[in-house]
Amino acid sequence: MPRFRLEPSIQPGAAPTTAVVLINLGTPEAATAPALRRYLRQFLSDPRIVEIPRMLWWPILHGVILPSRPKKSAAKYAAIWQPEGSPLRLHTERQAKLLKGFLSERGHRVAVAWAMRYGRPALGEVLDNLKADGVRRILLLPMYPQYAASTTATVVDEACRWLLQTRNQPELRIVRDFHGHAGYLAALEHSVRLHWRQHGPLGADDRLLISFHGLPKRSVDLGDPYFAECQTTGWLLAERLQLPPGQIQICFQSRFGKAEWLQPYTAPTLRNWGRQGIRRVDVLCPGFVADCLETLEEIAQEGRADFLTAGGKEYHYIPALNENDDWLRALTDIAENHLAGWPTGPATACRRRTD
Repeated sequence: MPRFRLEPSIQPGAAPTTAVVLINLGTPEAATAPALRRYLRQFLSDPRIVEIPRMLWWPILHGVILPSRPKKSAAKYAAIWQPEGSPLRLHTERQAKLLKGFLSERGHRVAVAWAMRYGRPALGEVLDNLKADGVRRILLLPMYPQYAASTTATVVDEACRWLLQTRNQPELRIVRDFHGHAGYLAALEHSVRLHWRQHGPLGADDRLLISFHGLPKRSVDLGDPYFAECQTTGWLLAERLQLPPGQIQICFQSRFGKAEWLQPYTAPTLRNWGRQGIRRVDVLCPGFVADCLETLEEIAQEGRADFLTAGGKEYHYIPALNENDDWLRALTDIAENHLAGWPTGPATACRRRTD
């Protein structure tokens, strides 16, 4: 087996082209137990995701989790699955298409593709296709506003693995994070204010809960900046919304396993508020720029049940940024800033090698 991938032939005089690749976490190909088993096997086998020695983790993964969890997870995905497929896949695909249009309006002639870190289309496959089409400059844009070793760093890992197998390597840039980007924050603020115009403002005793995906506390103790970047996003958004400090709470969701994760936890907070007589809660998830299982099922459905069952009266999930114009303009700004200095005009694509 050759060490390096077969290279496409290069036409003399052909100018290299530029591409932007949006990367999201991933999604199963169907809301079924077999599809979830394949997806979870890949996801939970990544040492960035589960930092437990393989000798200890492998029996748990293959002997306990993969035989039992896929069926339960499939039921959750089925509750949010759309006729066209996974919401995360659909939103990411639409965002890529719209981003290409926004960049074109600003005079940038670049290819825009999208990939999933886990599942398909795999990042390596997308990079292979771009390279075969003559792309020689690639901006990777992980769709994680806040950096974490278990998200953004896994994209870097996968890109480096691809580079290690590539003879003629392209220029590569990677967006690390955009947790404090003014356009991103403005898009979040606009989504909240639009929600308030539609449903009425919060009362003096109501709450806005800002929920981020959780992370084991040990990861932060070892130096992961995720918690600090989530807090920064939350504080900057709170300043923009001008709500009293007591009305806004930053929490963390999606805890897995028995270890301590970042606190306060979202679900217990919602239940406590219901028991305390809090009438209304609005929930926003700034760490997700596209709606997915964690927002549509865990927050919009389970979170609602937690709050209302505990005694709350009114619960609203504020949708992710998805294809909002404000967000697409911010995403275009982020991409444009990181494309600076690269030619983004039209070019002749290289011919693929077929022999």
